[in-house]
Amino acid sequence: MTHSRQNSVRIYAMGGVGEIGSNMTVIEINRDIYVVDAGLMHPHEDMLGVDTVIPDISYLIENRDRVQAVLLTHGHQANIGGLPYLFKELAVPIYGTRLTLALVKEALKELGQNFNREQFIAIQPEQDLMIGSCKVSFFRTYHSVPDSIGLSIHSPQGNIVHTGDYKFDFTPVGGYRTDVSKISEIGDEGVLCMLGDSKHAELPGKAPSDAEIGERFNHLLYSAAGRVIMTVHATNLYRIQQFVEACVRHGRKIVFEGKYLEKVISIAVKEGFLVLPENSVLSWDKASKIPTQGLAIVTSGPDGDPLTPLTGMANHLNKRLRFKENDLIIYAASLTPSNEKTVTNAIDQLMSEGTQVVFGKSVHVSGHGSAEDLKLMLQLVRPKYLLPIDGEFKMLKTHQELAESMGITPERVFLLDKGDVVTFTNGEARQSDTVPAGQLLVDGLGIGDVGNIVLRDRRLLSQDGTVIVVVTLGRKNKKILAGPEIITRGFVYVRESEDLLDQANQIVSEVLSKALTQHVSEWSSLKSGIRDALSRYFFDKTRRRPMILPIIMEF
Repeated sequence: MTHSRQNSVRIYAMGGVGEIGSNMTVIEINRDIYVVDAGLMHPHEDMLGVDTVIPDISYLIENRDRVQAVLLTHGHQANIGGLPYLFKELAVPIYGTRLTLALVKEALKELGQNFNREQFIAIQPEQDLMIGSCKVSFFRTYHSVPDSIGLSIHSPQGNIVHTGDYKFDFTPVGGYRTDVSKISEIGDEGVLCMLGDSKHAELPGKAPSDAEIGERFNHLLYSAAGRVIMTVHATNLYRIQQFVEACVRHGRKIVFEGKYLEKVISIAVKEGFLVLPENSVLSWDKASKIPTQGLAIVTSGPDGDPLTPLTGMANHLNKRLRFKENDLIIYAASLTPSNEKTVTNAIDQLMSEGTQVVFGKSVHVSGHGSAEDLKLMLQLVRPKYLLPIDGEFKMLKTHQELAESMGITPERVFLLDKGDVVTFTNGEARQSDTVPAGQLLVDGLGIGDVGNIVLRDRRLLSQDGTVIVVVTLGRKNKKILAGPEIITRGFVYVRESEDLLDQANQIVSEVLSKALTQHVSEWSSLKSGIRDALSRYFFDKTRRRPMILPIIMEF
């Protein structure tokens, strides 16, 4: 690809379009490349054994000499969780606010990655910086993790605005608001394109204020007869602050449970984004000595998620959080399409055993703007073009429809897939070429070595089990010396399927005898013949397709 044109602007998404998470948008201005966010996505249920999903950054690695910076909008895993993997390949400056950078550095330490502190540049939301050949302006946003920002890159063709994640909360917890004045000023300068958060575009009206939840916590703690356990996203510091204040008001001591949560709490207190009144927090050892009605627990999972401790309690896996009589559990998080079934099953199990569980809108509101928030952002920014990001396709499409209601014609809104490039020339946009993009699956220490074929095999194993066929052949006389022996796992109950397996044995013997008679001795051909014959037989008899693994030995 050549980039000789002056004042060329190219924009594409490496992740965060057509999916929830893995947010990464790339803006090219002439030869300079700016990467906005580097997130991860938690694997779907069908990604068996996969720990994390991150964007494929092979194109950025190929063009590493052009990458000027990674600009981080906030500290959620969906926006910073992929940075440790990117950091190994791209030694570029990382820009972010104090809290965001503190969370990133902690993640790098956890993975044992060395880093140069000079690479991390803390920004103030009100400031402008020269990065590469362009001025970059920042503006504060209100989101569920504090110290969140949006940004504007001043290109020769006009401003390119990335909203970050936001909502307009005029009675915010923590005092910070989305900076309407600064956003409006950027809009007045002229905005070529806006990259806009779309996650809650489908929700009508305006996003509720976080202030509503504080009073609800007070009510719950006032009437609770035993322990109160809140499971929450570790980075939702506003919700944690509200819960802490309610606990102090009602004379309850607080325990934090979860290593990642404890680290986030420590960072937030140090950076001034969480206030813990003196003597309000106890260790687990001291907590066991006070009455249950005087105790509250805040818990989060290994990745800062609220779901792991909830399912752990439902399945009696957490020794510390084995629920007791009169316990009240608060699930202070959203139900999403990817986790709704798991959450409701866990809540149903807890309730069936007599535990009181509170969840939903009464104890949680999202940090993402709803339809009216998105329309207000469009009114302030007044972009010539819109690229909806951060959402599944139906969310991006709804954002396009909202923009159309605001006077932005459909041809000025681009619904992108990963790698689709929108090129701007003389202030006009067109969808042009593509860049390599996709998903990298992280499984243990392996990055990208698990692909569709491996996932398919794992799905087969999980659905219909496996059949192993072991046979020993004579090296000289090419006859069966031992076997075939058939071993099954997860396919059929052996004691009740003796006839089925005896017939399968007979089929394998016939396949091998015929092949050896015809002087076929290549193992690959023998294995293929066994696999095909057994696959047809098992499907005819059981309507199942187990994974069949022939093992041939020579003696």
